[in-house]
Formats: sequence, structure tokens, C-alpha cells
Amino acid sequence: MTKPNKPIVTHIYTADPSAHVFEGKLYIYPSHDLEHDRPSNDNGDQYAMEDYHVLSMDDVSAACEDHGEVLHVKDIPWASKQLWAPDAAYKNGKYYLVFPARDHENIFRIGVATSSSPAGPFKAEDNYIPGSFSIDPAVFIDNDEKAYVYFGGLWGGQLEKWQTGSFNPDAEGPAPTEPALGPQVAELSEDMLTFKEEPKEISIVDEDGHPILAGDEDRRFFEGPWVHQYNGLYYLSYSTGTTHKIVYAVSENPLGPFVFKGTILKPVIGWTTHHSIVEFKGKWYLFYHDSSLSKGLNHQRSVKFTELTYNEDGTIQTIDPYPED
Repeated sequence: MTKPNKPIVTHIYTADPSAHVFEGKLYIYPSHDLEHDRPSNDNGDQYAMEDYHVLSMDDVSAACEDHGEVLHVKDIPWASKQLWAPDAAYKNGKYYLVFPARDHENIFRIGVATSSSPAGPFKAEDNYIPGSFSIDPAVFIDNDEKAYVYFGGLWGGQLEKWQTGSFNPDAEGPAPTEPALGPQVAELSEDMLTFKEEPKEISIVDEDGHPILAGDEDRRFFEGPWVHQYNGLYYLSYSTGTTHKIVYAVSENPLGPFVFKGTILKPVIGWTTHHSIVEFKGKWYLFYHDSSLSKGLNHQRSVKFTELTYNEDGTIQTIDPYPED
């Protein structure tokens, strides 16, 4: 087991890691937390990230390299602020950085930037993906080469503002006794720059097929969707937000419905929790963040990782981020 609790870099604050294996190396695409005195609120104003760095590791025991700033908000024509959790993908002989930001009307959209190298730098498209909204995009390329993007986040992520198909700044989420909002999914076009069709909501259900309810804060989706495949099944993992867990659900179809299975990561220091799961050299790893390096400051987080273990039945063993020595 790889020992957790050690930030992979300490010279900057990083969060929301999306880890991938490109060109035989681990590449990590995090958001970049800055030092500032902005107020902390449910709208996420404290998360004032302006740029992205790319990190890489030759091996899990090797030092992590920071490839520097690869994209800044000032170089994204449609964006105004808040470069939150990104993801990356390889297709068509190039690398795609897929990211959320607020547009000039203060609405979160999802944009794309491209590079010939996994380490960047990345050049942003002039416009965001048409019809995109909310935050936390995660790209999954299936065995048939179809590319899907999963996205969505409540509260500051504005997901509940889009329940009617258009932005309503006054909209609230479902009542506690109603089905929770699920993440959105859309298949991407061949050039990765548009949706093939309108995004659809993913259904997350319990073992009896009943929808997870909005009041079930230990299991309901809040933000940070991530999809990976293991033994022919699709695993959707995500943050529960208010209860600070990373949990997961499983399906035979990348579009769901997904059946809730359990907890991957117990709560970390800091309010947010956000992750990715990747296979590297025959082992599986969970990348995540916490605020231990900044002594609990919610807007100054650090990326960490630990080994992830499956049981024989395909369930995932729950990880304690602070095990006793």
C-alpha cells in the first residue's frame, strides 16, 4: 500500500486532481489554489483560481514535476474568472484540457483547450462548448472510442439552476424527499469540441432500484463526477459535498443507471473533497486533496494519492485518509 498523506507538491496549492497515464507517465491536471483574503461562502467565491499547472510523475515513488502554468484565464476569450476542476483526454493525436469557468455573464460553462503535449501549454478555443453548463467536467473514452463528458456540481456549481433546461438564478434543488439531482453526461463529437446531443441526467439508484433522494446526504451526488472502468463495469464516483465523502455507484452502461455501492474515501481536512481514479503499472490509485498543508484553509488545498484496492466482488475498499501509524 502506498502511504497516503504526503502532498505531491508543496511549492503551490493544488486541488481537484484528474490523473491520467499518457506516454507511460502519470500526468495530473489539478486546479491551482491562490493565497487571498476573499470571503468564504456557499457560492464558492473563496475558490478564485486563475490558471492551471500540469504535474507529472515517472513513477509513484518518483518526485513530482511541475510543468508550470499551461493556461491562464486571461487567455480564454469567453471566460471571466474561476478556473475550477479540469480534466484531460487524448484523442485525434492531440491532448484536450476540458475545464469550467464563469463566462462574462457569471454563468459557469465548460471550455476546451488543446496541446500537442500532455504537459502543455494549452491553447483555448474561442468559445465554450455550446449548451454546456455547471462545473467539474470529467472525460471518459470508452473501448469503442466514444468520448463522454460527465459534469455537474450543486450550490456554487449552479447545477440546480438548470433544471428547466435554461439558467434560472433563483432555482433551488429538489426537496429532501424527492430524487436527488444526478450528474449530467453528454457524448462528445469526434473533434471533442461540441456535444453530439443535449446532456442527459444520470440516475443513481439504491440496490432496490429506487432513486437516491436529495435528503440522503451520505449517498446523493453533490459534485466531482468521475467515471472509470474495471472488469467490464463502469464506476461512477463523486463527492457527497455536505458529508464530505467520496462514494461510488456501478453500472453496465456508461449512461447508467448507476447502482450505489459504498464509500471510497472518508472525509478529509477541509470542506471540499475531489478525486480521480487511475490504473498505473498494474495498480490502481486514488488521487484526492485535503487542506492539511494549509492547516485547514478551505481555499488552499494539496493533492495527494494512495493505492486503491478492489475486493473479489468488484467493490472498493474504503480508505481512511489518516490511518494510525
